[in-house]
Amino acid sequence: MRDKVQDLVRQRIVRRGRGKLYVTTDFADIASPDAIRKALQRLCEDQLIFREFRGIYSYPQIDKDLGLGILRPTLWDIAEAMARRDHVQVAPSTSVALNKLGLSTQVPMNAVFLTTGSARRVKVGNGKGILFQHSSDNKQFAYKSQLMQLIVFAMREIGEGKLSDEELGIIKSHLANVSEKEYAHDIRLAPVWIQETLHRL
Repeated sequence: MRDKVQDLVRQRIVRRGRGKLYVTTDFADIASPDAIRKALQRLCEDQLIFREFRGIYSYPQIDKDLGLGILRPTLWDIAEAMARRDHVQVAPSTSVALNKLGLSTQVPMNAVFLTTGSARRVKVGNGKGILFQHSSDNKQFAYKSQLMQLIVFAMREIGEGKLSDEELGIIKSHLANVSEKEYAHDIRLAPVWIQETLHRL
């Protein structure tokens, strides 16, 4: 039974391809939580996957072109996996949004996220960490498009009337990747000045 669970978990991970993060509930249809944890632990020992944080495992990408080897997940990826594990929602802080969109080159040691869960800070190797700040503002988590969410948060941080032509150009390029359906829903969640700015792009 033990080998069968491990084989089924391995097959699912490999079939989905590299660059994915997993939590135990992703395999709830295969076996009990305890059996899944043991299977994941053995796959870590086999070095098929890596334990990134408590209850979070990665099947990472491998860079062969530049010789970088194993590419570990970003703090963003880990934060989203934690949210899935804990059954809460997360949204990027304005500083994370700016960096993700290429509107800022600063990479803070602590990636800050809003969450519907409890406030806390977790260490994620090499002195880096994720800071979760509790928010009860449901509008922050109501976006259909994560990209649209980033755009609105970043624009709000920069401020009305302070966006440069270069920044507007970057935002416009990202906006092209938001579907019409998602845009129609999410634009209503943005402040009026952001709505007007985006409509002009």
